[in-house]
Amino acid sequence: MKPLIILNFKAYQEGVLKLKEIVKSAKEINESEVAEVYLAPPIIYALRTVESGVPVLAQHVDAVSFGSNTGRIPPEMIAQAGLKGSIINHSERRLRLADIEFLTSKLRELGLVSVVCTNNIETSRSAAALNPDYVAVEPPELIGSGIPVSKAEPEIVEGSVKAVKTINPSVKVLCGAGISTHEDLEAAVELGAEGVLLASGVIKAEKPGEKLKELAGI
Repeated sequence: MKPLIILNFKAYQEGVLKLKEIVKSAKEINESEVAEVYLAPPIIYALRTVESGVPVLAQHVDAVSFGSNTGRIPPEMIAQAGLKGSIINHSERRLRLADIEFLTSKLRELGLVSVVCTNNIETSRSAAALNPDYVAVEPPELIGSGIPVSKAEPEIVEGSVKAVKTINPSVKVLCGAGISTHEDLEAAVELGAEGVLLASGVIKAEKPGEKLKELAGI
């Protein structure tokens, strides 16, 4: 099975300025079938990126439905806009357990992909019980550090995979934090992960499109 690469643009200006370059490389990777790439640009750019045909995730959705919710993004809106799903509970956008449960359930109901971020083995186990499509384990202290969790703390990845599969074998595990090279991707897969979630390792590269292809192995 080919690994999944989820590229989170966060709110980095570099990602916005080089969006076309990144989208072009993502399409090439997906067509090559060596890996599958999902892009998660800021929401106003996500709507534009959907038109490229590359799978797009929201960086965040709110635990609300249509109605009087000013400034919120209901899951139904990203479904109507053609996004594939959403990241949930990123370390920079933590949510209450009740909201995570609401969102995983709602995204499943809408036929969308849910990627729940966790920070250790115990939270990975708890997230698996909510039946998301993916659990992405990211120790916060390694995010943006350039030190991959697969090398610094491989036991967290292995332990999370074991914990998640024990609770719910259908949930896939992603490895995040410090990922930037093809070697990091391979190490994550060897530890049992089915892919990676990353941001600055590609977005802040001088040539992010080329960096993304290098990460994928083409």
